[in-house]
Order: sequence, then C-alpha cells, then structure tokens
Amino acid sequence: MALSKSNVRLMLLTAFYLLFLVIGASIFSAIEAPIEIDIIRDLRNERAKFLSDHTCLTDDALENFIVKIIAANNRGVSAAGNVSNELNWSFGQSIFFSSTVITTIGYGHVAPLSEGGKIFCIIYALIGIPLTLILLTAYVERLLIPTTLFLQFMNSRLGHLYQPFHIRIAHLAIIGLIVFIFFFLIPAGIFSDIEKDWNYLDSIYYCFISLTTTGLGDLIPGDNLHQQYRPLYKVCTTGYLLVGLTFMMLFLAVLYDIPQLNFGMFFLMKSDGTSDPEKMRLHPSTGLYGPKYTQHIDEPTIRHVKAVPHPQSSSPEENP
Repeated sequence: MALSKSNVRLMLLTAFYLLFLVIGASIFSAIEAPIEIDIIRDLRNERAKFLSDHTCLTDDALENFIVKIIAANNRGVSAAGNVSNELNWSFGQSIFFSSTVITTIGYGHVAPLSEGGKIFCIIYALIGIPLTLILLTAYVERLLIPTTLFLQFMNSRLGHLYQPFHIRIAHLAIIGLIVFIFFFLIPAGIFSDIEKDWNYLDSIYYCFISLTTTGLGDLIPGDNLHQQYRPLYKVCTTGYLLVGLTFMMLFLAVLYDIPQLNFGMFFLMKSDGTSDPEKMRLHPSTGLYGPKYTQHIDEPTIRHVKAVPHPQSSSPEENP
C-alpha cells in the first residue's frame, strides 16, 4: 500500500524531530558537562577539607546530613538562614503555586508533601487546566477584535502598494514586537532590579522559560531569603504570568491565521486533498491551533474583518 504524501512528510518530520533532540542533547552536554564536573570536583575538595578540619564528625554522619538537606531543598525548603525563611505555603506563595499548576508552567521547586495535597493537586489540575485554557482563549478572542481592525487599517493604507501576505507579515511583526517589549524586555528589567542575584540575561531567560510554559524551575522570583513583601511579589508575578500567556496566545493566533506560515497543514491528511469533515475540524481556522474571532450573539453586528485592498486602488494580487 502506497503511503500518502502527508504520511511521508510526517515520517520525515518525525525523523528530523528525533535528530533535533539528539543535536540538542549533544550541545547541552558539551556546554554544561564540563561546568558540572568542575562543581563536583570542588565539592569533593570542600567535603574532604571539612572532614579534616572536624575530625569528630564521621563521613557517614556528614553524608546523612547532606542527604536530608538536599531532600528538603528538592521540596522547596531551604536550610539557609537557619531555616528561618518564610513558609512555602503562605497564601501568596500558594497563589503562585496554584497558577503554575493550572497554567502548566510547573516550576517544580515546590510540590505537595502530603497524600491529601497530592490528591487535591491532581483534581485541581484536571479542573484548572481546561478552565485556564477556556479563560485565556476567551480573552484572546476579544483581543483579536482590535488586532484584526489594525490589520484592516494597515491593508487600507498599504493594500495598493504591497501584497496582502506582506502586509500580514508586517502586522505579525508589529504584534510580536509589542509582546516582546512589554512582556520580555520591560519585565526582565524589573526582575533584574528586584532580584539581586539575577542579571538581565537571567531575567530574559526566566521570562522566556515561563511564558513558553517550559518552567524549568531553576530561577524562581521571590525565593531570596531577604525578599521584602514576598507574598505580594508572588501575587504580582502570578498576574504577569497570566497576562503574558494571554498575549503569547494572541501572537500565536495571529501567526496561525496566516496560511502561508501554517506549516502544520502540510502534515495533516487534509493536505492530500481529502475533504472529510472530521479532518476539516483540525484546520487551524476552527480554533484548535489558536482562537479566531467569531461574533457572539450578545454583541452588536461586526463583520469578520479580512485584509482587503484600499478602495481607491486594487491589490497587486488582483492586477492581471
């Protein structure tokens, strides 16, 4: 049985994806492994020196102490400062944790310790993750109204000079620049000023890792032992994450609304020329890959705006 074109493309994409993983792993290993080896060597030297300076302490006793400290640190409890830092489960901290769960950022630096907490976390995530997706999608749909009107304005001014595709690219670039400035550059400056241990690159890195929901958990705002107004800071960071994720979804919605840039369609069976309604459901215009603006029954009549040339002149595409 001959393979369809979409299946062949999918197999090639899968092979490239696996190769991409291998390349990434190789580069990360080459960059990070030497640093880790140096850290291990320094720790071994420090451990040997500590034991030689404190002959009353056995190696097993020190090992047990270190293991307990590491286990506590992995659960978000720091032994620094004589274990006097604020609880991880204060209200402000819990708000921050709840937001990382239902937005799927999941830093992992703090996790439920009790069986009841783990069970509730599962239930909470099952309800909260779809609820977050619905909420953010609803906001994005409304943000698409002025975004689409802005596209119409650009097209009315530039439609007689440029192709509609080029105008869409410029529109996408403007939206991307707005998102980058207001949710990466400016917040990174604020974080680098508040977090004394972060430089600007660390702050940009944190913003990117968080708003892409990667959530590595190596940099967490407000975890400094001497952080002032820590609960309020955590709540404000939660607001930043929710608003930032909304605008990231808006950018993706504008991107996926440009057919020439929606490369995912090449790997759907619809690209073979089929017209199965169930396969049509997967088309990005239905909202699977990002929300599109659709009029609500309680809204005044607003036509869905398409990029059209200036009424006084035709688009270059329409010229013979």
